Amino acid sequence: MKQVTPYIHRDISWLSFNYRVLQEAKDLSVPLFERLKFLAIYSSNLDEFFRVRVANHRNLERAGKKTKKKLHFNPKDILDEITKLVNLQQEEFSSIFENDIVPSLKQHGIVLKRRLDLDKQQREFVEEYFQDKLLPFVQPVLLIENKIKPFLNNRALYLALNLRDLENPDQKHYAIVKIPSDYFPRFIHLPVTEGNPNKEIIMLDDIVRHSIQYIFPGFDVVDTYGIKLTRDAELYIDDEYSGDLIDKVKRSLNKRDVGPASRMVYDREMPEHLLSFLTEVFDLETYDLLPEGRYHNNSDFFKFPNFGMEHLLDIPLPPLKKYELENAESIFDKIKERDHMVHVPYHSYESVIKFFEDASKDPNVTHIKIIQYRVAKESRIMNALMNAVKAGKQVSAFVEIKARFDEEANLRWGEKLEQAGVNVHYSMPGLKVHCKLALVRRMESDGPRIYNYLSTGNFHEDTAKIYSDIGIFTTDKRLTSEATRVFAYLETKQLPTKPFMHLAVGKFNLKQKLKALIQQEIDKAKRGEKSLIILKMNSIQDEEMIKLLYKASQVGVPVKLIIRGICSIVPNVPGVSDNIDGISIVDRFLEHIRLFIFGAGKDQNIYLSSADWMVRNLHHRIETMFPIYDPDIRAQIVKLIGIQLNDNMKSRKVNYLEVNDYKKDNSDFVVRSQLETYYFMKRIEEQSRLELEDDENE
Repeated sequence: MKQVTPYIHRDISWLSFNYRVLQEAKDLSVPLFERLKFLAIYSSNLDEFFRVRVANHRNLERAGKKTKKKLHFNPKDILDEITKLVNLQQEEFSSIFENDIVPSLKQHGIVLKRRLDLDKQQREFVEEYFQDKLLPFVQPVLLIENKIKPFLNNRALYLALNLRDLENPDQKHYAIVKIPSDYFPRFIHLPVTEGNPNKEIIMLDDIVRHSIQYIFPGFDVVDTYGIKLTRDAELYIDDEYSGDLIDKVKRSLNKRDVGPASRMVYDREMPEHLLSFLTEVFDLETYDLLPEGRYHNNSDFFKFPNFGMEHLLDIPLPPLKKYELENAESIFDKIKERDHMVHVPYHSYESVIKFFEDASKDPNVTHIKIIQYRVAKESRIMNALMNAVKAGKQVSAFVEIKARFDEEANLRWGEKLEQAGVNVHYSMPGLKVHCKLALVRRMESDGPRIYNYLSTGNFHEDTAKIYSDIGIFTTDKRLTSEATRVFAYLETKQLPTKPFMHLAVGKFNLKQKLKALIQQEIDKAKRGEKSLIILKMNSIQDEEMIKLLYKASQVGVPVKLIIRGICSIVPNVPGVSDNIDGISIVDRFLEHIRLFIFGAGKDQNIYLSSADWMVRNLHHRIETMFPIYDPDIRAQIVKLIGIQLNDNMKSRKVNYLEVNDYKKDNSDFVVRSQLETYYFMKRIEEQSRLELEDDENE
């Protein structure tokens, strides 16, 4: 009988990851306001999951038999499992918030009040706030069966009302009222009586609840329940290969917020008769309905006021200055001497910004090239590119306008760069360009020299403060010549005439290179030689790669995985993946590095990459994987990965049980890898600073 290959569906595995985020919200070692932040992250993640992944499954479920036959799974089974898991997680979310977070806030003098708990002064304040500010925005609608139904805005908050007609008490009526959280803060400070030491807050939802009676004269408001609808976020570009792709993306963006429903969340206390009525009025199906607690759009907890209570926040870890680069008169002189590694958010992002700002002003720089996938709203890097054009340099930017939820921002930046004279190239049909590369060409005494920055993360000044990524500055010709050819392909769409020997590039040789590196370790193990594979990434889902890792495990190759998110591979299955161990680290910074190590000892191959091992990354994207040649950087990376593998505080075991148990060991020594990483990098930078000062004093 043929053995079934263990495999976890990507979306079921993703829910396991999001549960790890929820675990942080209930971890008592996490400061209180940070726990609220993890509730916000969990909620924001889940919103996007339903708008993208669940919407896709619903479309597959509606598809014909012919389409379904091509699938390796049953969409209905996946939807059923998603619904079951999300309902369990939402119950736990509500319990964490109501039974843990709210009482803990109260212990610190922060009271979240409901409308029935208000004193006389606060009731007057709430009623005045409603009349003076909210009334023009609440949009009350009486719902009438078989009449034109109102449109529910995407991700907007509403109250569903159960009404009683005062003239006909036996007659039920229903209505909805919009909560204007898109115009007003979600958390409103309440006045407190003199001598009351507490800081008291009410949610905007409860201000509307309290005052709703005023806008339904002739009715008694029996009760109110929160609802929220999220809509399918897919752009559904009909044919990327014909017509104007930019125009198609723009037109699709206009439709995103009016797409079909992907879910309606509702207060689980809502009576069945009201839920049934709403389901019918808004043409919803069973899969659309997800119960939550009293409040929705919990991503708003990102904006919960902290009242200056620093002790309820994470201890500050100020970004470390990369002295050698940031203090340099010209960053290019330092990069020419040797390769440099920047590890954000532990390092400041200032050296990356300086790379572009120095290039824009340096009279010897002739060209600047960059790939833009996601960019900060206010970006000094983009400003440097526009300034470089003014200084007479040739600047080109590849702008990926299909980066989900950043399409509009990228279109805006692309147009702004074009207006400034930057040569802008846009998305390629059928592919996303996801690699993170920049190039500067500089004329020097011995001729032109190429300077590269290759990274695992985007050129985004904001995410560099919270995403853990590594970038390398280099003039190594083995890398710079091939990076130049990547840009040539993106700009001309002409296929490279020479193979890539050092870089691995999606569409050309990335997957083949990875398979060869795994096979190399398999061959070593078969010969009785020492072998090792260490893989750190966001997600692994490509079935062919997973089967190859199972093969490696079965011949004795130790495989160590650090996977933050989707993990379709199943470690520790007897006879299949005994030699595969997996962990996931969720902590204050978002782990975003893609790092691959093949082999043990001095012959290790060490790579950084923009690519996860997802089908989309290995087949449908332009990605890059680049080797680390500098011995000092190699040693640092081996040390950093060792710290993560030894984490016994914030790492969870990833295995066939899918229970997210925290990894424990017999050591009395606590290792929280992100803190250990910070202090390790700090020691390196302090040593670098002292050496620079010694050189200056000689």
